[in-house]
Amino acid sequence: MNQGLWVWPADPKEQRRLIKEFARSRHLTAALTAVAKSKEGLSNAELDDILSDNSNWMTLWVTRQLSSLGLIEYKVDFFGNPGRYALTDLGKEAYPKIIGQPVPSPPPVQAAPPRPPAPPAPAPASAAVAMPPKPPEAKPRA
Repeated sequence: MNQGLWVWPADPKEQRRLIKEFARSRHLTAALTAVAKSKEGLSNAELDDILSDNSNWMTLWVTRQLSSLGLIEYKVDFFGNPGRYALTDLGKEAYPKIIGQPVPSPPPVQAAPPRPPAPPAPAPASAAVAMPPKPPEAKPRA
């Protein structure tokens, strides 16, 4: 348990070595991919389900490895919902190198472009503008 990856190296050669070591662990790559794909991040229980090894010790080891490398961070929810692990900026930068694919981004929400106002419909040729009939004039009483 005291062995592992604890610091993201600055040297590109050391980064490649660390990436190779990282890729050998199916737990680390599965957890990092799952966190990268989630919009809101993952709770401990969700991460444990994704690792599917039924071992809270392994989940704890994975989260310690990823957070010590600076790839994920734990965000606390103050309103009773579970805290969640989310990618850090370093995690977003390192994920494509580790996995070999770009970070999946949520599909962009496309707003419908504003429509120009419809031109007024021309008046039909057969419909002539008619004046309303005048009310009959009252005859003065004699």
